[in-house]
Amino acid sequence: MLNSSSSTGVTSLRSFGNGRPRSLTYDNGSPLFLGAGKNVRGSRSEPPVAMTSPTVDITSDHAVRRRGIEWSGMGVEFVQATTHHRADYRFRSPLHLLAAYEHGVRREGESYVEGVARSTLRDIAKKLTVAPAGHEYHEWHEPRTLTGVTYFYFDPAELQIDSEENLADMLFAPRLFFEDATIWSTATKLRQAIDAPEGANRLYAEALGVVLVHELLRLNRGTRRAEATAKGGLAAWQQRIVTAYIEEHLSEQVPLATLARLARLSTFHFCRAFKQSFGVPPHRYHTNRRIERAKAMLAERKHSVTEVGLTVGFSETSSFTAVFRKITGQTPSRYHRAFG
Repeated sequence: MLNSSSSTGVTSLRSFGNGRPRSLTYDNGSPLFLGAGKNVRGSRSEPPVAMTSPTVDITSDHAVRRRGIEWSGMGVEFVQATTHHRADYRFRSPLHLLAAYEHGVRREGESYVEGVARSTLRDIAKKLTVAPAGHEYHEWHEPRTLTGVTYFYFDPAELQIDSEENLADMLFAPRLFFEDATIWSTATKLRQAIDAPEGANRLYAEALGVVLVHELLRLNRGTRRAEATAKGGLAAWQQRIVTAYIEEHLSEQVPLATLARLARLSTFHFCRAFKQSFGVPPHRYHTNRRIERAKAMLAERKHSVTEVGLTVGFSETSSFTAVFRKITGQTPSRYHRAFG
């Protein structure tokens, strides 16, 4: 299920055999996966096979240490900051993501989950974040104390749960830095189960994973696609196709009529449904995505402010600066210099 998209160069995710638990392969080349009561080394008769689905992408190649494991429909990964340098975290995929921040205070930073307001909260210890499938998750940290976060990945197409609700039909609500004692307790038990020195019982870990899913369903109170559409929101397939089109045409003017056609709705009903799903109108969503792309380019320091503005669709540097400042609170030049 999982594939490391990190540029850390330290770990990569692999699978072992048909239906066997999977794990991270460490830089010494020795794969570990969840066994029945002990850690089991991979054998030559079961060569690793590359996985295809993404994990959180972390841009800094020296700021974190990662380890994790997966089984059918679910994966767990612990990410520990190892320096006080800035690190950026990004994720958008067909998987649901739950982040449990075990410890960490940041000097500076910003967190974003598509559909909810941004946060610059400094003390993020004991907080939880949910990025539903298809929603962007992006945050950056300059740690005051080293951050440790556990990521739980849920594949709605593969995960089997004993429930009247079909996980593949659920529209989870995005949430940023919330607290829930029940979810936190189960997430901690699962993290400890897979991280035990003597290894973990596979069935116990899988059972905890199912419990965690049920608790997320309880938190979300199960809004089905059809119900969401009836209430005015876009169905999951409509969200995916529309946001993908916007990503592919960030530097262009995207007509509302084009997006409405893709969603098979009238322009009026599309605008109302889009705002219901994402919390902002289509034009503002498009602009926000442009600025996010611009921030990523400015952080790379490969292009001038003018070049970045033109690349993301602003014909004048002055208009780019005005929009960038309105959304981020600082000018693109100042943001660019911060990465010098």
